[in-house]
Amino acid sequence: MTFLYKANAIRGVEWARFFAERAPELPFRLWPDVGDPAEVRYLAVWSPPENIAATFPNLELIFSVGAGVDQFDFSQIPPHVPLIRMLEPGIAEGMVEYVTMAVLALHRDLLHFIDQQREQTWREIRVTPAAKRRVGVMGLGLLGLAVLERLKLFGFPLAGWNRSPRSIEGVSCHAGRETLPDFLAQTDILVCLLPLTDETRGILNTGLFEALPHGAKLVNVGRGGHLVEADLIAALERGLLSSAVLDVTKPEPLPAGHPFWSHPRILLTPHIASMTTPQAAVEFVLDTIGRHRRGEALPGRVDRERGY
Repeated sequence: MTFLYKANAIRGVEWARFFAERAPELPFRLWPDVGDPAEVRYLAVWSPPENIAATFPNLELIFSVGAGVDQFDFSQIPPHVPLIRMLEPGIAEGMVEYVTMAVLALHRDLLHFIDQQREQTWREIRVTPAAKRRVGVMGLGLLGLAVLERLKLFGFPLAGWNRSPRSIEGVSCHAGRETLPDFLAQTDILVCLLPLTDETRGILNTGLFEALPHGAKLVNVGRGGHLVEADLIAALERGLLSSAVLDVTKPEPLPAGHPFWSHPRILLTPHIASMTTPQAAVEFVLDTIGRHRRGEALPGRVDRERGY
């Protein structure tokens, strides 16, 4: 019975150390040192290997080392093998920090001031009070809820949009496609925290940008596939959007010469908004394995019909 890790190799070394401390009875292997594939019962992975079912015929659990699972082809995973998305607390806290940073940077026009600094221009921009800057979050899962809770502290009027209904104190909640125009109309800074599914792929497009107030701002910390890149460039040029913070792109990393690298109204970071901390991740994984062995409900289990 083996646990196989296939993700960032440096963090994998830390995973191995924590496994040795917490579960020395469970053999731990780092990809590509698979050993006997038939012995692999548990797989933690970011980029899934090909032919999972045929390669590892005795798999019992698959863990995504991140909060998202859009990198998986569900048809390649046997129906009896649960797919688990990572729920360790560090992911949520990292995302809260990043989105708060991004929203405040856009709220206080930081990208404009960075541009002015390059031009050696000293020019004030009138400050808009937080109470008059409306922030909307698309995606009201655990991360979206945590982000909204932190943003309440600054006094922003808050709205949320989700596939299914939610009720959040202090947040104007909207559910379903038919409510999207109303949600967008009251959003000056839009934060995308949606899971990437067939329904949400390409949702950040010209039609959506036109439904926002003129000059709105965008934060995308979902997935690169949510965004139609050419539509963002056009929206910035037309003034539909005034600036954007992007932590995700497609592909990752972006190729040299891509317009996002040098656009003065885009702040780009290399998919670092939240990261799994090895110690907390191992604790979550071992707890989930224990629950699985006892036949208990599994936190983070992916609903394959919904895609998350």
